[in-house]
Amino acid sequence: MMEQPLYDSGVAAGLLAGVLFGYFLEAAGFGSPRKLTAQFRLQDWAVFKVMFTAVIVAATGLWLLDVFGVFGPDKIYVPTSFFWAIALGGLLIGAGFAIGGYCPGTSVAGLASGRLDALVFMVGMVLGVWVFAWAYEPLEWIYFAAEGPQGQSLSQLFGVPTWVILLALLAIAVAGFRIGSRLERRLGGPLGPAGAEDSA
Repeated sequence: MMEQPLYDSGVAAGLLAGVLFGYFLEAAGFGSPRKLTAQFRLQDWAVFKVMFTAVIVAATGLWLLDVFGVFGPDKIYVPTSFFWAIALGGLLIGAGFAIGGYCPGTSVAGLASGRLDALVFMVGMVLGVWVFAWAYEPLEWIYFAAEGPQGQSLSQLFGVPTWVILLALLAIAVAGFRIGSRLERRLGGPLGPAGAEDSA
């Protein structure tokens, strides 16, 4: 009889990734609601720059894995888009982000660094999940309205090679970075790593 390992490699890898993710969120200043809400004031574009960089790196990595035959697009699950649900969800999470100054991940980083407002945000987030679960069935028709293409990537949807999509993303990133940097200089940003506390 084989002995069971003392730990599961998948759980260990996920835990390590989570700890590193939280560390870099805090190191970048994303544990501060002031730095995060500065994105909505167009004063600090760190959120846009970090997230868009992550999208491009991940997309390029997946494309290279396909090019070199490690695994293809058929190994990646692409969910069906439901446009009303996407629009409503984006509006609600954007409003929560702008009002509370956190998203689910950054609220954990903020709490770990001792910010009590992050705890309030997390409590509200848990209550919101309960409300959503309670109201799910009456509102289910909204979640599945305006069904989009089933399991199609952007390259499949537009009928172009993946590298064309990557170039388009890169062009958007470059334009966004330049516009963001100009607005930061004009509006007195970006804020320091810990938000406005360090920039005052």
